[in-house]
Amino acid sequence: MIALKTLLFTILVPGTVAVLIPGWLVGWDGLGFAEGIGALRWVGLAPLLVGVWFYLRCAWDFVMAGQGTPAPIDAPKHLVVRGLYRLVRNPMYVGVLLCISGEALLFGSARLLIYAALLFLCFQTFITTYEEPTLRRLFGPSYEQYCAAVPRWLPRVGPSAM
Repeated sequence: MIALKTLLFTILVPGTVAVLIPGWLVGWDGLGFAEGIGALRWVGLAPLLVGVWFYLRCAWDFVMAGQGTPAPIDAPKHLVVRGLYRLVRNPMYVGVLLCISGEALLFGSARLLIYAALLFLCFQTFITTYEEPTLRRLFGPSYEQYCAAVPRWLPRVGPSAM
């Protein structure tokens, strides 16, 4: 049941944020590949595919290790600190941003790059005003330790404390 709820959340939220809105911004009729940048457009496939993999791996870890979903109303019951969560605290958001950045390159769209930047600001605000305070309340000292050991957005270079 948790996996089904995760699938539904994935279709509704990341599907809207990373597929429907970018399609609307680029224009569904203009979703042909960027013509002016030639072969460079294909560079966009790398962040797009990595982003999809990040999201799916994190969703899997939420279901299997966390016993919950990515939805704030049905969050994991256990703190997830495995997989990509050992590198950064927000790999799911990083994955979505990678997807949109890859789409921006693939379709040659400055609008999508601006959208990714605005989305990053929204994610940062949500994380710092709701998500992190909620996780501190739910998981206490173990979350504090995790925050001290794992950076929010960019992985540390060198040995990790986790």
